[in-house]
Amino acid sequence: MSDNKTFTAAMVQMRTSLLPEPSLEQGTRLIRQAAAQGADYVLTPEVSNMMQLNRKALFEHIATEEDDLSLKAYRALAAELKIHLHIGSLALRFSPEKAVNRSFLIGPEGNVLASYDKIHMFDIDLEGGESYRESANYQPGETAVISDLPWGRIGLTICYDLRFPALYRALAESGAAFLTVPSAFTRKTGEAHWHTLLRARAIETGCFVFAAAQAGLHENKRETYGHSLIVGPWGEVLAEGGVEPGVFLAKIDPAKVETARKSVPSLQHGRRFSVVDPKAGPDHLHLVRGSA
Repeated sequence: MSDNKTFTAAMVQMRTSLLPEPSLEQGTRLIRQAAAQGADYVLTPEVSNMMQLNRKALFEHIATEEDDLSLKAYRALAAELKIHLHIGSLALRFSPEKAVNRSFLIGPEGNVLASYDKIHMFDIDLEGGESYRESANYQPGETAVISDLPWGRIGLTICYDLRFPALYRALAESGAAFLTVPSAFTRKTGEAHWHTLLRARAIETGCFVFAAAQAGLHENKRETYGHSLIVGPWGEVLAEGGVEPGVFLAKIDPAKVETARKSVPSLQHGRRFSVVDPKAGPDHLHLVRGSA
């Protein structure tokens, strides 16, 4: 284990199955591998329990948080390995008609320290016929979540949240030194935007960014981008995966957060401002944005 000033973070890159049981077996094996390599904090990707797009099959196999066997197994595993285990997300039953995409930060005693429901739903049509309607099956969350680790505060997000920078600034302004983005980016959008967006969120906030990803061609024929990343607060890539499942680690020095923020103190310089629509007249307030 690391000393109390630094720690080792591990990104577990998966190719989740259609069903929870083989996904749990894969995740457990890779988490054990990460712990054996000295990881203190381990993050898995979005939908670590199943990559299921078929609505009927999804609702046949998901359980409530209280009954979910994957969550119970991962809590026991965290306690056994004495690590902070962050399950990027699990698909869970919310109601008879809706699921939730929920992230769990689990402490080394097996206790759930924090959970977060994905706020932004991936409803999109891509060139080539790819189409996703996450909101058809999932209930969006409404609350940003921050929690404490022994090394600093951590902000929880999931995948498509990455495209909404105000969320990350709010987490950083609330004290987050680390931001998490467990994901299942498509290959097309990942190739175009993954590295740029993650590095931008790190630079904008002066935070470390942890992004464990799904990777490769799944059983349902969806192709995810992989390239799990650990990004430092200056925007530098500290660890990167490829397109196969695996474990990717980096040593994290939280002091670098303060260094980056002293060099570019943009979190202190945010101002409230107005956007005026000139066509509506000089006194017409069209939009108000900004931070205190």
